[in-house]
Amino acid sequence: MLINADHLLQYQRCKRRPVLDIHGDRSRRDAPNELLLKLQQDKNAHRLSILAQFPYQKPDYPRGNWEAAQAATIELMQQGVDYIYQGVLLANYSQLVDAQTEYVNHTLLSRPDLLVKQPGKSLLGDWVYEAVNIELGKRPKQEYQVVSAFHTQVLATVQGVTPPTAWLMLRSKQAQYTVNLSKWIPQMQGILQEFMEALEAETSPEIFISRQKCNLCSWHSQCYAIAHSQQHLSLLPGVTPLRYAQLQTLSINTLQSLADTSPTILENLTGFDSQVAVKLVIQAQSVLENRPLILPFPHPYQDITAKSPIELYFDIEAQPDLNLDYLLGVLVVNTQTNTEEFYGFLAENPEQEELIWQQFLDLVWQYPQAPIYHFCVYELDTVKRLGRLYHTPHRLVQPVLNRFVDIYEHLTETVALPIESYALKAIAKWLGFAWRDQEASGAKCIYWYDQWLETGDRTLLEIISRYNEDDCRATRRVKDWLVDFLEHNYHLRRA
Repeated sequence: MLINADHLLQYQRCKRRPVLDIHGDRSRRDAPNELLLKLQQDKNAHRLSILAQFPYQKPDYPRGNWEAAQAATIELMQQGVDYIYQGVLLANYSQLVDAQTEYVNHTLLSRPDLLVKQPGKSLLGDWVYEAVNIELGKRPKQEYQVVSAFHTQVLATVQGVTPPTAWLMLRSKQAQYTVNLSKWIPQMQGILQEFMEALEAETSPEIFISRQKCNLCSWHSQCYAIAHSQQHLSLLPGVTPLRYAQLQTLSINTLQSLADTSPTILENLTGFDSQVAVKLVIQAQSVLENRPLILPFPHPYQDITAKSPIELYFDIEAQPDLNLDYLLGVLVVNTQTNTEEFYGFLAENPEQEELIWQQFLDLVWQYPQAPIYHFCVYELDTVKRLGRLYHTPHRLVQPVLNRFVDIYEHLTETVALPIESYALKAIAKWLGFAWRDQEASGAKCIYWYDQWLETGDRTLLEIISRYNEDDCRATRRVKDWLVDFLEHNYHLRRA
């Protein structure tokens, strides 16, 4: 059985995914989504920009023939080629599976981005090779360093000596990082052993739905269907892997058992406090009863139920790779006439960001008393960033920030909803709101804006603008519902 570095990388993110990659029915995988395709394109572009600095050679071999690939790679290594791109190295690895000293053999397949020749002694001659891995991330994450240690272990088997170090080439100011092999090789070996044991187990590792990671996985639909049928606790907002492990120590494995638990039993667990404990228990109750429930916490300092003749709803679309906020959308609502108008300030290229920033300020200053509703902290942080970037006077920025009202903060601090996520789309859909382009998402807008810059296809901008407008309307829908719900419960309590 072949085990490669990507298996080890993914195992650190999700213990189930690489097992399915090896043993699962590949026909049941999801098609790659736009964000995953973009990430792969970005990684390839980053790799090519790094490789352009090196006069490398690449082994020539029939596609998929790993033995021939290794032979071609070793031939280049024996010649003393300075830089070898995507060399292929193999090593046998035996695993003890039971007390009767039964071993299972695996083949480790290593394909480091670069093998770099350095002075030293090895089976090859008066030189050794070190492994270099090129990653899209900006930090030397554990998973990257474990992968570097994996490449180094296989490399050591081939050249007869462990190189003194390995390298990560990242997308940051300090682009090159040294990997401490004395630390990471033992950790890698432990993770590798655990992974091989998972491969030999009769059942796949337990499901845990982690939204950010799982949404990029080709097995997401299959795992989600199983988790949904089980009412798995990972689908409950607020249940992190750490908290889930803590709940399991108390044999709390179902929504019902969590809903029936006294919060005081949970509040001293690792990853909990008194507020988290109360929230999780009421969240479980909300899902089981399929209705919203009031949380027993003091309400945020702002009075969200206060009426205003004009209300502004604000949402942003951004391109993180360019550090660009290219669409500032504002829905202006006249509550007295019950009319609304949407303004989408769109930068058709990165150079227009300052222009749309000024257009945004001009609009919101037309309504100096109007609250500016938004969902999550990104809009607030962006206005601060743009103000600093374009040296906008404090007197023009701070009064705007003082009018910001975060609907997400108000909602999550006051109510529990029978939903799986407190993302805007999940909440608004629960309320019956529908986006005009049902497949649109913030992640897809990132991809579409990249495509716009490449192709000039204006229909992409139209879809993005329509999605942003719907986000503003969804924010209004959530805010109006929350106000009505809180006022209704306030009157019930007074009655």
